[in-house]
Amino acid sequence: MSNTFQVDLRGIVDLLSHHLYASPRVYVRELLQNAVDAITATGDLAAGSVTMTTGDHGLRVADNGIGLTEAQVHELLATIGRSSKRDELGFARHEFLGQFGIGLLSCFLVADEIRVHTRRAGAEPVLWTGYSDGRYDVRAGDDREPGTTVTLLPRRGSEHLLSSTSVRELAELYGSLLPVRVEVDGERVTTGSVPWENSDAALAAYGEKVFGFRPFDAVELKVPEAGLTGVAFILPTPVNPATRGGHRVYLKRMLLSESVEGLLPEWAFFARCVVDSTELRPTASREALYDDGLLADTRDAIADQLRGWLVRLAATDPRKLAQFLEVHHLGVKALALHDDEMLRLVEQWFAMETNMGRLTLAEFRERYGVIRYAATTDEFRQLAAVAAAQEVALINGGYVYDADLIRRLATVDADVRVERLEPSDLATRFTAVDTETELRLRPFLTAAQRRLDRLGCEVQVRAFDPATLPALYLVSRSAAFHEEFTTGRDRADDLWGGVLDALAHTAPPDRPQLVLNHRNPLVRRVTALADPELIGLAVESLYGQALMLGHHPIKPADAALLTTSFLGLLERAVPGEKDA
Repeated sequence: MSNTFQVDLRGIVDLLSHHLYASPRVYVRELLQNAVDAITATGDLAAGSVTMTTGDHGLRVADNGIGLTEAQVHELLATIGRSSKRDELGFARHEFLGQFGIGLLSCFLVADEIRVHTRRAGAEPVLWTGYSDGRYDVRAGDDREPGTTVTLLPRRGSEHLLSSTSVRELAELYGSLLPVRVEVDGERVTTGSVPWENSDAALAAYGEKVFGFRPFDAVELKVPEAGLTGVAFILPTPVNPATRGGHRVYLKRMLLSESVEGLLPEWAFFARCVVDSTELRPTASREALYDDGLLADTRDAIADQLRGWLVRLAATDPRKLAQFLEVHHLGVKALALHDDEMLRLVEQWFAMETNMGRLTLAEFRERYGVIRYAATTDEFRQLAAVAAAQEVALINGGYVYDADLIRRLATVDADVRVERLEPSDLATRFTAVDTETELRLRPFLTAAQRRLDRLGCEVQVRAFDPATLPALYLVSRSAAFHEEFTTGRDRADDLWGGVLDALAHTAPPDRPQLVLNHRNPLVRRVTALADPELIGLAVESLYGQALMLGHHPIKPADAALLTTSFLGLLERAVPGEKDA
């Protein structure tokens, strides 16, 4: 019954190693898949067993599966990719994990010789031997019980991959969840259960072992249409949203990969999953998931379950939810931009920075009615203290997503009033000086305005709190745009400069304002000065201080002005001897 054949195994091995598999380590997975498929075909998984034995003989992998006849050996091991014949033999059915022929050939990544000793009940035993140079033969084998034994003789340089330590490590990695008994050198590596069926403490310990962190929480996952069960472990510490962590995915209890991407939506960067599926499709390498409609539906279903977990926390454990939001607010806020339920959760539970302390949007609305916000952190810093002194509550909308969420809240709830606070709006709350004082200040204002005209700034005198603040620099959005527009026009080349010149008439005429506080004692003394030069130096100094206190950007012209005004005042304060 001996038959000898020649095929281009070198070409096949080159294809497998360079284009299909990322690492030769997958040979253990392929051997386990073949063995489990054979056991599955018997219809009795519970009685199935796979024994892996290492030693001088190489590696032996024995299973008590259905075994192969001689015809099936020729078909499955001598012909690659003929699916119709595989269907006839019963090895392409839904229950099976892999492809026996290709899986076995992957062993040539680590072996020079492969022997398959197999027998199917009612048939004669068969021995198939394949060599890395392309030869293989099929002959009668020694008598044996039904099942299959695969023996690998290592190729030079790959001996370590067939050692007891490596085989045990790889068998546990790929097959620890398999529903059949798997032993390596007498030591069992399968648990017979999935981790999410264990106690909460055991599940947390498993998450720490797999991912290296003690999970904040564990969320059960079930997607029936994908035959998926599993668990999402919530990270206990912040993580960069741009960092996409991989997930551990099993297909029919066999590990597909430790770093599968695309299983969760982008906003769920705070979770790492371990799942098992019977329906999701692997790619040809069986190291990633095929991105099809079922995967998209599965991703949406998992997103719903993570969202449901957050909503349940809000109802049952607000303190834990607050802890979660403190750590992972970016992910939740990103979801709230598109999900009304999450937007309500953020409104009720996420505390934002305000000039009245940290408050949730719901608390802010209840206390102050209108939700007033500054769109940038710089804007908030410029206005927060002065707004608080005028009893105007203000939210810092400058953090990621905050301003967008505030605006979106108004679009989904007609009862919510939202206003972006303009610096000019704040100025309208200041108290104008009386008529007599205004007349008296005219000479001062004329001298001060003449000094700041070259900086494009208007000078005003108003009375406002806090009295300790001598001056406030206010720049509206339109004025800020005008300044950016002008800077861009100055830097543009001739072509674009001409275009911007043509658009210049659209820029608003309003200018930034330096508002001097008449309630401040120093300002009142400055406004009483009669010397125009001293008035100019003092106003320039107040202008510079207002820029710095308001966290405004300091332009080169501003920096030069600060230096000259300081030196000018210093020269006035410390007069020197008259020139001879």
